Amino acid sequence: MPLDSYFKKRYNSFKFAIKGINSAVRSEPHMRLHILAAIGVILLGIIFRVTKVEWCLLAGSIGLVITAEIFNTSIETLTNLVSPQHNPLAGKTKDLAAAAVLVAAITAAIVGLIIFVPYVQDLINTYQTD
Repeated sequence: MPLDSYFKKRYNSFKFAIKGINSAVRSEPHMRLHILAAIGVILLGIIFRVTKVEWCLLAGSIGLVITAEIFNTSIETLTNLVSPQHNPLAGKTKDLAAAAVLVAAITAAIVGLIIFVPYVQDLINTYQTD
C-alpha cells in the first residue's frame, strides 16, 4: 500500500470519527450535559490543583461517560433503523444501552466525590479557622 494512500485512509478515519462526535453533541441533549459536566470537572481540577493520578482518574471517568453516551446513541440509532415499530426487544436493547450510560455516570460521580470532597473539606476548614 502506498504511503499516501495509507495516510489518506487514516485521515478519513479521523474525519469520520470527528463527524460522529459532532453528530452526538448536536443531536443528544445528554451528551451536551456530559460535556458541560466534564468542563466543570476540569475547572475544579485546575482550581484545586489535583495530582497527576487524580487527573488520570478524572480523564478516564470523563472518557468513560462520553464513550458510553456515544455507544448509547449508536445503539439507539441502529435500533430505530432496524425496528421502527414498537418491539419489546428493541425497547430492551435501548434500555440496556441507557443503563450503561447511567452506570458510567454514577461511577464517574463516585470518582469525582472521592477526589473533590477532601479538597472542599480542606477549603471549608481553612475558612473556619480564619
